[in-house]
Amino acid sequence: MHPDYDLTLSPPPLADYLRLRADSGLSPVTEAQGEPPLVNSWAWVHVRHRASGEVVAMGRVIGDGGWYFHIADMATLPEHQKKGLGQAVLEALLAKIREEAPPRPYVTLMADEPGRPLYAKLGFVETAPHSLGMMLPR
Repeated sequence: MHPDYDLTLSPPPLADYLRLRADSGLSPVTEAQGEPPLVNSWAWVHVRHRASGEVVAMGRVIGDGGWYFHIADMATLPEHQKKGLGQAVLEALLAKIREEAPPRPYVTLMADEPGRPLYAKLGFVETAPHSLGMMLPR
């Protein structure tokens, strides 16, 4: 990873989680929506910029610890992109799954357009037409 940053295997503070979601282009969430992911996720990684102390990237895994692991909240602030931070976050999350999950875990994610090249680079493949991601509109 770029030497100006530190990667930590823990969730970011709530204020940073909310800010990162909003400022990186993910849908904003409220404090009430943001608190549960910080304590109920299977794994977390966040990246801090050494010079400023600012949390600038993050990602997490939602899962049952046995078979199903879903990568979520992959975000890097725009001014810190193109420095390998997203790749470092994703590699750290995948390493934790490899180390702690039983063999052959099912690892998924929803790939927004900007992240697709990174996900493909690390071995993720599209599931269509066999399966498609779906959501219940709010």
